[in-house]
Amino acid sequence: MDEGAEPLQLAEGQFQTPPFIAFRWMKAPGEIYGRSPVMKALPDIKTANKVVELILKNASIAASGIWQADDDGVINLSNIELSPGTIIPKAVGSRGLTPLEMPSNFDVSQIVLEDLRARIRHALMVDRLGMIGQRQMTATEVLERSAEMALLLGATYGRLQAELLTPLLQRAYTILRRRGEVPDIDIDGRLVAIDYRSPLALGQRQNNVQNTMYWMNTALSMGPEAASAVDLPAAVRHLGKALGVPSDLIRETMPMPEQPTSTLQQSGE
Repeated sequence: MDEGAEPLQLAEGQFQTPPFIAFRWMKAPGEIYGRSPVMKALPDIKTANKVVELILKNASIAASGIWQADDDGVINLSNIELSPGTIIPKAVGSRGLTPLEMPSNFDVSQIVLEDLRARIRHALMVDRLGMIGQRQMTATEVLERSAEMALLLGATYGRLQAELLTPLLQRAYTILRRRGEVPDIDIDGRLVAIDYRSPLALGQRQNNVQNTMYWMNTALSMGPEAASAVDLPAAVRHLGKALGVPSDLIRETMPMPEQPTSTLQQSGE
């Protein structure tokens, strides 16, 4: 191609699904761009890094020390080596090398660092369930803390599901369909929908299961007339799907009970 010539367009195309996915962990009201947990903990992270840097400097000073020497024209600082067993000559009547005491307190630095690390772990939701080695937790406490975490992450999980997981699966399916490795169907949310089976998604369904069970128990305890309003086979299928039961274990249609034949039909009269 000659210099100064007009650029030549070779091809032009269009993606069926966006090749780039921009998702948000959380966002403030009226905000377009999202925020991450690290952005909230970034000031504490920078402060903790600076505290660690100062602690390391203080530790190096405490290990090697800062020394003073009388400048009497006899001592040569270049020939002094601070190592175990070294004999350093000094002039008569001089103090020689004397250590300079530093006003250092490692305890305060450790307290500040532990507080910053605790705030960072809390912002990144690391300490929600606690460490296993700290203390023994009962099964009820684990379930309650898991429910609390699911409640706290409810909005975040919904946003990630809508902005990250669904577009990611659609993009992957589009690429596989273009290669001919999967059948040509559209994930439109009506005929073909994405069903999430992650632990957090199943945890969010527990509230629906509990509400359904409470309604069924209440209706059945109110007598036969109220119990007639409950479609037990449909309710059982709904609970099975909500709890992630394999589909081959759920019978879609219930068998009809056999009608008893009359005595005349049995005797053939």
